[in-house]
Amino acid sequence: MCSCASENPLDTILQSESPKISSVINKLEKHEVQILYTQIDRNSKNEVSFTEYEFNVSDSTYFYPASSVKFPIAVMALEKLNKLKDNGIPIDRKTKYSANQGNLYSSIENDIIQIFSVSDNAAYNRLFEFLGQDYINQNLVSKEISGRISHRLSTSNADASKTQPIIFKKRITDSLTIYSQEIIFNSTPSKLDLINISKGKGYYENDSLIKQPKDFSKKNYLPIKSLHELMKRVQFPEVYDKKKSFNISETDHRFLLKTMKLLPYESGYDKTKYYDGYVKFFMFGDTKDDIPQHIEIYNKVGYAYGYLTDCAYIKDSKNNIEFLLSATIHVNENEIFNDDQYEYDEIGIPFLAELGRKIYTLELERKK
Repeated sequence: MCSCASENPLDTILQSESPKISSVINKLEKHEVQILYTQIDRNSKNEVSFTEYEFNVSDSTYFYPASSVKFPIAVMALEKLNKLKDNGIPIDRKTKYSANQGNLYSSIENDIIQIFSVSDNAAYNRLFEFLGQDYINQNLVSKEISGRISHRLSTSNADASKTQPIIFKKRITDSLTIYSQEIIFNSTPSKLDLINISKGKGYYENDSLIKQPKDFSKKNYLPIKSLHELMKRVQFPEVYDKKKSFNISETDHRFLLKTMKLLPYESGYDKTKYYDGYVKFFMFGDTKDDIPQHIEIYNKVGYAYGYLTDCAYIKDSKNNIEFLLSATIHVNENEIFNDDQYEYDEIGIPFLAELGRKIYTLELERKK
């Protein structure tokens, strides 16, 4: 159940005198802010209802989603595994596999853990090879989710339309292959026709400054509404009919939820470098303090080209709080891309962290 209220608490929050908020809102057009906030209530039968609020949200206005696209890829990888198992192929998320990378083997499980705990690009690229562009985008269409995922991240073959062959083995040392997937030849993506698809004053390419706007028309596209909707479907699958749900096993669903809230140190990463808020922008992104154990953040962030995005389900078991929050912001003062001069730490992450804290405080005070 979903409703939209007339009074929007986001309006009040964004009028805050906090410099972390006001410095962004005073230059709203430059920062391209979009926000979606969902209040969650439960009745005596523990059935959920949603009340939606949004600020400046537009599916037709482009922002670069960066690593947030790893979220649907992780879920789709589990779904594809489930389909293969249903067809009698004896593989699961722990089975070792290689995406034509010599002796480098991973597993779907390990790659999903790396995606959510530190937003690893290589892990995403392996799952991308396993799925292929056509499978990914047909899946989005069939589930009525707007978006287009067309390329890998931070690799020389990012835009290649054909995938690498995949092999699964019980053990890396085995000569026997359990399952092999041949090269997939995918369709070439068309150019996106969206508002603000060309951006900035210039960009660097091969160490040379090109003094013209950067064209994002062939880049990945995943609007805020789609990210938010994906989070709702993963967290509350019981609310959706089968057509819009992801077909994954209960075991894989529990694994996914557990992984989405992992902190880097829980996956074995050095806590001095990968602090709790490393990929938890809301509430904790601008601090290296530990996240309290009673607060769980199930989320996926993205940051590249000056864009920062977070999509999260936040739960506080101590204070009986739960809500959904998704937002994006652009920080690129000089309007030049690929120069590594983006105000992530100065403006972007502090804004998202403060926004998360303001929403959390609102939830603490809200009557349910």
